[in-house]
Amino acid sequence: MPPQGFSSLILALFVLKAAAAARWPQLVSFGPLLQIPIAGTPGSADNGVKIMSKAEMKHWLATTDAALTFIGEPIERLDASPFTVTVTYCSGRIDDLCTGPCTAYTGDTTCLDAPNTQCLSATANVGFCDSRKCKGSCNVFDSCGTKMQNNFCATHGTKSISVPPS
Repeated sequence: MPPQGFSSLILALFVLKAAAAARWPQLVSFGPLLQIPIAGTPGSADNGVKIMSKAEMKHWLATTDAALTFIGEPIERLDASPFTVTVTYCSGRIDDLCTGPCTAYTGDTTCLDAPNTQCLSATANVGFCDSRKCKGSCNVFDSCGTKMQNNFCATHGTKSISVPPS
């Protein structure tokens, strides 16, 4: 039988995980032994938005008529590494259509300065924040409140984007 303190520690970790997962579902992990599903965690099944596949992102970038600026790694790197993420964020919006100009970042974990962002889509569950340097109030892509066409999310007021490890 485990010591009484051990049981209390495990219970405390589960409570912490449940509380943190409600706020930051993509960031909370205590290892494979303690990963538990949390009922009611926001996700793509609830709101219709989904994280783009790498192929979907490359297709959107190749076919959009929005003005694009590419930063970070070349877009070809998207297929080269499983850890590479692309996030496309735009400063224009017409109804439920995300329009340009847009910036497409491809690379690793970072915090992107993204003032005037109205909408975004990504190949990972990025966070978007209302202050610079990924501070302030932040949300995650898969808990998008307003889904737009082409798997974009309306993100009015975004000032920075947190790109997680893929």
